[in-house]
This record gives sequence, C-alpha cells and structure tokens, in this order.
Amino acid sequence: MSLTYVIPDIHGRFDLLSQALHEIHAHAAGNGGTLVMLGDYVDKGPDSDKVIARLRRGMPAGWSFVPLKGNHDAMMISACRDPATMTRWLKRGGDAVVDSYGGDASCIPEADIAWLETLPLMHIDAHRIYVHAGLDRGIARDAQSETTLLWKRYPKGDASGFDGRHVVHGHNSVAQGPELYLGRTNLDTGAWRTGRLVTGVFDDATPGGPVDFIVVHGPALGS
Repeated sequence: MSLTYVIPDIHGRFDLLSQALHEIHAHAAGNGGTLVMLGDYVDKGPDSDKVIARLRRGMPAGWSFVPLKGNHDAMMISACRDPATMTRWLKRGGDAVVDSYGGDASCIPEADIAWLETLPLMHIDAHRIYVHAGLDRGIARDAQSETTLLWKRYPKGDASGFDGRHVVHGHNSVAQGPELYLGRTNLDTGAWRTGRLVTGVFDDATPGGPVDFIVVHGPALGS
C-alpha cells in the first residue's frame, strides 16, 4: 500500500513537527511514502527558524517530500523583500519569527527566504489536490489565483471537492478538527495554539478522505 501523509499548519511548533515526523516513520514501518506539508511553517509559534531548517533537510531515501507554500510563508517573503510590508507581517505573527532568529529581521538568512519562495502552491495526485487554503469552483485549476490558493476560506459545511478530486487543505483552524467532508478534508486544528497536531494518512490507490490519522500533543500556548 502506498500512502501519503499530510501535515497541516505548523506555525513555528518545532516540537510538534518533530513528534509528527517520528510517528510518521513509525507508521510507515520501514516503507517509504509521500509527505505533503500544507504550508504556514512560520509565524506565531516559537521556533520558525528550526522548522525551516528541518524542512530544508527533506526526507530520507524512499520518500517523496512536497512542502507547499502557505499564506504566512508568503507574508514573510514579502516582508523580507519589501520593508513596506514588514509592519503588517510583524502584527500577524512575524514578530515570533524575528525572535526565533535572534531578534533582528536582518538576521534571517537569505537561503531560508529563497527556499520559501520556491515552494509550490499545489500538489496533485491520482485522487486528490493538496493546497494550503482551497480552490474556487468554476475556475480552471491552472487559472486559480495565488490569493485563492493561499487565502480562501470555505463556507462552513461546504463538502465540495474539485474536478472529481478530493481537496486536502489547512488554513482554517478548527480546534476540534479535522473537518471531514465528502469532497474535502481540512486538517488544520490550530496546532500552534492548541498543542494538538493531526496528520492525515491517505491511501494513494483509494479516492476520498483519510484512512487514518496520526495525532501528537504538546503544550497549548494560548491565543
């Protein structure tokens, strides 16, 4: 059985990421697989620098690794490239990123920013589309705007997929999640705040939602 593991929004919680990766390897039991990250590696939580460093190392041989870009990653890139957007980013959680790099935005390595810039916005396999936020129906997949892919919020209860594929996303945190619908799965449980991170496990040969979950816990950080 070929499996795809999907980790949603991390937001600087290196502790939860480390636990999740350990549990994923245990679940895979020596087999490879695909690991998709749904973006938002930075902001809010305490260890954005460590999260980026770990993700830049990738996965061992036998694994496919697909880290996608999230809206907070895009805000960090913009702030580091255009000082006019710095204040907005700092108010949206970027202050925690700066602290993780030593308290000065100028200390953020260019290589980390460049890595975030190169991340794709979407991953597609036989049965599913993986994206940070979502897709707009009625618009061709290749014509989806970056704003939609990074910022969309589905109406509560919207069960739609996209062009016959199940949509797997994060971005919209639901502490009691994940949210499971016929056409889509929202894995974001606000892990940076709640201390509860849920990884979705998907069977590559079977359409639809997850066949299993891997749940790890750490301290809640409050709002």
